Amino acid sequence: MRSLGLQVRQSFSGITRIAVLFSVIVASAACAQKPVKTGAQLLYESSFERLEGLRVGLIVNHTSRVIDAHLIDLAHADPGVTVAALFGPEHGLRGAEEDGVAIPDGVDKLTGAPVYSLYGRTRKPEPAMLDGLDILVFDIQDVGARFYTYISTMGLAMQAAAEAGMPFMVLDRPNPLSGSYVSGFVLEPELTSFVGQFAIPIAHGLTVGELARMIKGAALLPGLENLDLKVVPMSGWTRSMQWPDTNLPWLPTSPNIPDFTTALAYPGLCLFESTSASEGRGTPTPFLHVGATWADGAELALALNEAGLPGVTFEATTFTPMLIEGMETNPKLSGQTLEGVRIRVTDRMVYQPVETGIHLLHAFYHAAPDQDAFLSRPRWLDRLSGTSRLNAMLPSALPDAIIASWSDELEAFRAARAEYLIYN
Repeated sequence: MRSLGLQVRQSFSGITRIAVLFSVIVASAACAQKPVKTGAQLLYESSFERLEGLRVGLIVNHTSRVIDAHLIDLAHADPGVTVAALFGPEHGLRGAEEDGVAIPDGVDKLTGAPVYSLYGRTRKPEPAMLDGLDILVFDIQDVGARFYTYISTMGLAMQAAAEAGMPFMVLDRPNPLSGSYVSGFVLEPELTSFVGQFAIPIAHGLTVGELARMIKGAALLPGLENLDLKVVPMSGWTRSMQWPDTNLPWLPTSPNIPDFTTALAYPGLCLFESTSASEGRGTPTPFLHVGATWADGAELALALNEAGLPGVTFEATTFTPMLIEGMETNPKLSGQTLEGVRIRVTDRMVYQPVETGIHLLHAFYHAAPDQDAFLSRPRWLDRLSGTSRLNAMLPSALPDAIIASWSDELEAFRAARAEYLIYN
């Protein structure tokens, strides 16, 4: 009987350990799957407490959503908040306009508030636009690339708020690429433009709230010393999270960024906007393939696969850029059959978009029968990459040497950004 009792106790002890282990696993999984709440959602759940009694200017677009509702609608419905002005970035308040299209001002039918375009005759809020406002609030989903213009809009609006002596609030949202991936050349000051406002790398690994803190604290733009900057942080987000880990629905951030995979590839493939090759605009999957009339897709795919880049493979492909209503009405090389490569992201966690873009650019440049004709907009490449060094290195340097050339400035940036980080 003692033996049987011992066996029962041992068996029970084993079952208990298994049950406890299972509970820990389930609890850990539940914690890992805890939904991310954006700054906008937390502000809404607080009944807009921080905006109570204020006349608010909202800098928003179609991505400014809280669960199934738009921030404009929720703020307008709150009796304590007055939506007094709306400001729209590139692509407009509803996100339907193509890249580079100037957008006029208007009036919002729901609120009756004026709608000011920050991608039309001006890109910075003018003093008259801020008359009667108590605060500017920014809530737009970014993609984590320096040349994506929503962050330039944020920076210029911060300047306008500082000049008006007005508080500026950022409702934070995730960096889709994660908060840990940092890559690319740091912008050289002489190349400052609307696609490069700040001395940060191509992939900066910051949320918009963290970036706003750094823009002010590190003086990435002048005149912000006395800005009353307020950031409403997220809950549940950590630096290792890419977009799929957040459990948040993806909304196309602009017509040619329809999904997360496109956003993931964009920081590297956007460099092809400076070339005569197509970066896939005018197809349902922009920034996921590159082609030209002269390209040998099989040869390019073979060479790129031999490089053994992490998390990606390349396939030979053909495609024909065409007008796509709501995405692209005048794509490069429209109607021409192009040969090139398709990018297949096989492991998003190790995929390196900027490094992959450098390898692709180098491969196409050296395969081109006329390299000057291929690099048709060299000054635009300088602006996108943030440096004139890439243009200078392409003819003779290998991709790994180009990538290694930014390591020192990247480490300096990592050190400089550390004090502005909000999330672990």
